[in-house]
Amino acid sequence: MPNIQLDEQEKGHVKLTFTVSVEEQQPFLEAAAEHISEHSTIPGFRPGKAGYEIVKQRVGEAKIMEEALEKIVRTYFVEAILKHEIDTVGSPKIDVEKMAAGNELVFTAEVIRMPAVKELADFKTLSIQGKVPEVADHDVELALKDLTRMQTREVRAEAGSVVAATDKAVVSMDMKKAGVPVEGGQSPNHAVYLAEEYYIPGFKEQLIGLKEGESKTFTLPFPAEHAQEFLAGQDVEFDIVLKELFHLEPPKMDDTFARSLGLKDFAMMKELIHKNLLDEKIREEQMRQEKEALELIANKTQFENIPDLLVNEEIEKMLRELKARVEEQGMDFEKYIQSLKKDLSQVKLDFTPQALMRIKVAIAMREIAKRENLTVSDEELDKELDESAARYEDAEDKKRIYSPEYRQYFEQVVLNRKVIELVKQVMVKM
Repeated sequence: MPNIQLDEQEKGHVKLTFTVSVEEQQPFLEAAAEHISEHSTIPGFRPGKAGYEIVKQRVGEAKIMEEALEKIVRTYFVEAILKHEIDTVGSPKIDVEKMAAGNELVFTAEVIRMPAVKELADFKTLSIQGKVPEVADHDVELALKDLTRMQTREVRAEAGSVVAATDKAVVSMDMKKAGVPVEGGQSPNHAVYLAEEYYIPGFKEQLIGLKEGESKTFTLPFPAEHAQEFLAGQDVEFDIVLKELFHLEPPKMDDTFARSLGLKDFAMMKELIHKNLLDEKIREEQMRQEKEALELIANKTQFENIPDLLVNEEIEKMLRELKARVEEQGMDFEKYIQSLKKDLSQVKLDFTPQALMRIKVAIAMREIAKRENLTVSDEELDKELDESAARYEDAEDKKRIYSPEYRQYFEQVVLNRKVIELVKQVMVKM
């Protein structure tokens, strides 16, 4: 274990300074050299077979040190946190102060201690109302409509065909208000399904009878409750050109269609849809109960001061989560933010109450686990790690799952699960 200096600072901040000797670095350097050997072409050696000295001659000791640094920092940081029983929140701020081949490595890690609970709410006296999930026939019918839409064939209309009430029309569209172009109201390829409800009443009816290549100009009032306030209740002029016309051929919902999906008959398909919808509603209800119960506990718990840095870090985490969701849907994140009519600082400000709540919930959950003597056995943790590792094919990924830092992370995951189960068991009333 390297030499560690621990400096307790204001507002729960802790700074750890690590001095790692050359001898303590060596196992990590050798592992890094082996990794470089496995992923590099070294003349005269098969991948992974070149020794440390050969790799050092080939790529230089500085390159090996650079490769080993992350593992050195991560390993000794986790060991120090566990040894000194520092209950942290958020990510550590790591700074490398001294790094040179053949010399001591000096780095610092700044962390924030988990803010303490002044008075934990007595969750055993609190309750929330549970609901029994149900699936109505209407829900199944809507799902069948969605399935029909997904399986519908689009057949390009013959030349001279006119738009009918069951077609799909692709138009170029230019919207103007009082002669001024509407921001975001221009689209070169706007698809309109005429059999479906449209957000601007009367728009799709204006397309009926048009042929490809024909244009039309018309004015329609936007609904008074429209989301864009500057358009709500206003008259807007539309210049459109019909670019493409498709006739839609939806499948017939019968036994033949069900069998094409690998099912026995149409009745079985409806049963499967009903089951899937019910499973989804059960998951949603479980998540609602979990959120409502934990937030009720957090709201009735008194906490010590929560550092702004911790709140800001949680906001950044929420922003990354939002960005990932937006990009998963194929949208550009910057354009999405612009569509909200807000800048990034306003979005972060909007996230603040939720970020604070997430932090309070996490602190309260840890306190409940401590007071209720909830623990995770080695067998439970090993099972969780094995199940997670089984999802990966790469040997390096599997190996990483069993590292000390991942073990600590999964231990908290299992512990949180136990807290949630206990809280719901006590608080949810049906």
